[in-house]
Amino acid sequence: MTRHRLFWPVLVLVVLLLGNLIEKPDFFAIRIQDGHLYGSVIDILRFGAPLMLVALGMTLVIATGGIDLSVGSVVSIAGAVACLHISRQADQNAVSGVLLAVAMALGVTLLFGAFNGVMVSWIGIQPIIATLILMVAGRGIAQLIMDGQIITINSAPYKWIGAGWLLTLPAAVLIALTMIGITALIMRRSALGLLLESVGGNAEASRLVGIRARSLVLLVYAVSGLCAGLAGLMISSNVSSADGNNAGLLIELDAILAVVIGGTALTGGRFSIGGTVIGALVIQTLSTTVYTLGVPPETTLIFKAVVVTIVCLLQSPAFRSKVFGRWGPRRTPPPSSGSPSEPTSEKVPA
Repeated sequence: MTRHRLFWPVLVLVVLLLGNLIEKPDFFAIRIQDGHLYGSVIDILRFGAPLMLVALGMTLVIATGGIDLSVGSVVSIAGAVACLHISRQADQNAVSGVLLAVAMALGVTLLFGAFNGVMVSWIGIQPIIATLILMVAGRGIAQLIMDGQIITINSAPYKWIGAGWLLTLPAAVLIALTMIGITALIMRRSALGLLLESVGGNAEASRLVGIRARSLVLLVYAVSGLCAGLAGLMISSNVSSADGNNAGLLIELDAILAVVIGGTALTGGRFSIGGTVIGALVIQTLSTTVYTLGVPPETTLIFKAVVVTIVCLLQSPAFRSKVFGRWGPRRTPPPSSGSPSEPTSEKVPA
């Protein structure tokens, strides 16, 4: 059981949840108010939904052996485009105007993701450099869209994306789960997942056997941009504003951590969407634990870094064999057949 790739992430998640339960006995309490579910667990799911989406796109990119550092900037661009369009509407509560703003934001982020894919797959720039370009420029683009100001809106339909409810559950959670379910279904019920793993394992060999590696790489970067755009809509709608400087800040690092905690190797190849979801929940639960335990603000980042380091070490087979193997039972090697201590029935001829 301990060799399963999801064992240690699930164990860490359970330990964090139990730690919160010990500190706060009503941590798992869920109440219904105005037809909506409320509670600490619901809050973890709701606030973790944007990270799940960003990590989902990051998983597909990493599966091909790449990386996407621009998702945080794409998050801010999505919020800027949507809020700018809604702020210019005569009626900000018009559903048609909100839907158009959402479509515009997702279209723009899809194009930015495709731009990263072209830079990596067709031009041949290293993924970390290609996405670093948009990571730096993306914040500036968001600032240009908003004219250097924070845009605030008052739109109930738009606010529903990040702070609304559907069937007693937060809408953001349902949107994230729907996107995750569709992606997992496509990846595991078709050959696309296997093709991505083959490209991540050896892109050149995949190309030689007829797999369109460049098109697949372009596709996953476009999907990563789309997922980041959805996350940006959730973040901006939750606060009814767009902030080009702080929206999605460092979310790319949390997404990479979630993917790694979930068992996907940064070298590409095999990937686990379910592991990524668990990794995102670990990161969000860790943030909740910081506030529950009353960790001082000046040591918050250090506390999170220590926990993440422990998780990564526990997932390493080499580390577990060196540390925990010392206290395990030692096996005595069997004597070799030619050992002098073994009795022999052969007689030496005279």
